[in-house]
Amino acid sequence: MNIRKSLLMLMLSVFGLTCSAQSDDGHNFTVAKNMDVFTSIYKNLDMLYVDTLDADEVIGNGINSMLRSLDPYTTYYPEDKMSDWRMKVQGKYAGIGAMIRYNMKLKNTVIIEPYEGMPAAEVGLKKGDIILAIDDSTMVGKSSDYVSQHLRGDAGTSFVLKIKRPSTGKTMKMKITRRAITTPAVSYYGLDDDGVGYIGLNQFIENCSKDVRRAFIEMKKNGMKALVFDLRDNGGGLEQEAVNIVNMFIPNGKLVVSNRGKLKSQDKNYYTTVEPIDTVMPIVVLVNGNTASASEITSGALQDFDRAVIMGTRTYGKGLVQMTVEVPYNGIMMLTSNKYYIPSGRCIQAINYKHDRGGYVEHVPDSLTHVFYTARGREVRDGGGIMPDVEVKPDTMSNIAAYLQSVDSTETLHQYEVEYMAKYPTIAPAKDFELSDDDYEEFKRMVIENDFKYDRGSETILRELKKIAQFEGYYDGAKEEFDNLEKKLKHNVERDLDFNRDEIKQMISVDLATAYYFQAGGVVCNLKYDKAMAEARRLLNSIDEYNSILSGAKSAEQTQSAEPVEQ
Repeated sequence: MNIRKSLLMLMLSVFGLTCSAQSDDGHNFTVAKNMDVFTSIYKNLDMLYVDTLDADEVIGNGINSMLRSLDPYTTYYPEDKMSDWRMKVQGKYAGIGAMIRYNMKLKNTVIIEPYEGMPAAEVGLKKGDIILAIDDSTMVGKSSDYVSQHLRGDAGTSFVLKIKRPSTGKTMKMKITRRAITTPAVSYYGLDDDGVGYIGLNQFIENCSKDVRRAFIEMKKNGMKALVFDLRDNGGGLEQEAVNIVNMFIPNGKLVVSNRGKLKSQDKNYYTTVEPIDTVMPIVVLVNGNTASASEITSGALQDFDRAVIMGTRTYGKGLVQMTVEVPYNGIMMLTSNKYYIPSGRCIQAINYKHDRGGYVEHVPDSLTHVFYTARGREVRDGGGIMPDVEVKPDTMSNIAAYLQSVDSTETLHQYEVEYMAKYPTIAPAKDFELSDDDYEEFKRMVIENDFKYDRGSETILRELKKIAQFEGYYDGAKEEFDNLEKKLKHNVERDLDFNRDEIKQMISVDLATAYYFQAGGVVCNLKYDKAMAEARRLLNSIDEYNSILSGAKSAEQTQSAEPVEQ
């Protein structure tokens, strides 16, 4: 425990943060004592330990261990990891613009998805291409992390990439020039025939609000009557970008979010600062359990102002804000400095982080949350994330689909999709494309021929039940029943492929649409099957029902709290 505390004190010193604001002399003495202890311990280790220590490694591990005991968001980026920080905050890096993955069957890293308009797509790289070498360095058998490090570099530098294309068996070389790669914040936007627009936002990076604004204005000019704003699986990012997006729909001068922390000088209130572009168009915001941080500020503020219907499942509940602190030798620390409070005055933090015993978490139970009120007097609660106004639970992924997609050592799904692309140079537009039944039968045949195996949930549970029955002494008396149940649950891949046909066909269809039409194509294809999107469209076409959800009646007692006020 002393080492962990001393590491904390070391970091405070290194980052130039002093304890002068602390009035407790006992606290200051503890800081100084533990700093001395840490320095003494490492000096003795460096001088006397049997092996020569790598200071970056040993102290780096200590720093990371200390930060992990605080919360998942307080992180340190030394100079050699600054590209990771820039990617997180700006969505930018210098490279070729492609997703890669290690293929377990080929035992090599392959191209999974070139990004539209990026160097990888421009030189003709395709899904399935096997990366063999970068300049004179072999990539055969190397992990995806290793290959990624060599693909990235300074913008403007060039290298020769050697690949093998499975569909032709040919080995190819191509010269690629790295450039700044910006992952698109808006994955797709478009307008359907009913006048319902859609904007999918992946992350809150620099200037993403401008992208959202441009998409909205374009669709509005083309006749958009209502909007679906998709924040599912959006883990957040820059707080100011969330405020800017809320400002598109909320009048000037309104408080959107307040930050409050230990140092009052770091507290900050964010207001809308310009006139909105639309205050009346019906909006549905889609959220789920991976909607977090700036996404929750956006969805929570629009809910508190009764400006949009929130639909989906409860959000993550990240009510914390990080600040950037420069560290000596060109490093950066992201430090949790504040909690944030949205317009109704609530903080939606779902987890309390405890710092003793090496760090642990406590989930805020619903019974300990408090009631707040939206602008129209609807009840909302703090803690536990943003509760949707309309709950729509997504379909769960079957076990066989999850294995085919992620942990199949035969890599059958990847093999099938690469062969499909070689067989069909073009496919129908993404919004119309769907894998045919005949093509699915071909996929099923390939899965069976490749001797695909996976752990079925029922079999796993049965094995555990047998162990428990044996431990408790019940197994011998129930052995016949166990044997009969085991026969009935016998592994039958063909049956499982038929039972989950629709789900697996959808999964393959979306993968192929992405391969032919890039990320936007995959989004368009997937929206056809999306339960929440279908419900959002239905609600937006039932304006009376939409308005009734947002029209909470105010009681006399609630009137003072109904209008969001500065906290």
